[in-house]
Amino acid sequence: MAVQNCIGDSFRGATWVALHNGGGVGWGDVINGGFGLVLDGSPDASRRAEGMLNWDVPNGVARRSWSGNAKAKEAIRRAEQQVDGMKVTIPVEADEELLKTLKF
Repeated sequence: MAVQNCIGDSFRGATWVALHNGGGVGWGDVINGGFGLVLDGSPDASRRAEGMLNWDVPNGVARRSWSGNAKAKEAIRRAEQQVDGMKVTIPVEADEELLKTLKF
């Protein structure tokens, strides 16, 4: 997800992007990404900020909704209504009774 987010940031106007491993959980255990965005008050900076923030922030919220966070699911549904063209796959909760019948 960090790679997808970082590449998406680069195409949407980030001033710089970084893709690296580490991030406080152990060198080599994860991949993290980040971006920087210069906001100088120009119309171009405004356009890039809108594109970036409508990409980067919802990606983080979507990831949290996929992990089962109810508030994140609610937030990403609202974002889909507010941002033209945004479509996020919302997870479907597993049926607990069905899970009890499975043997692993």
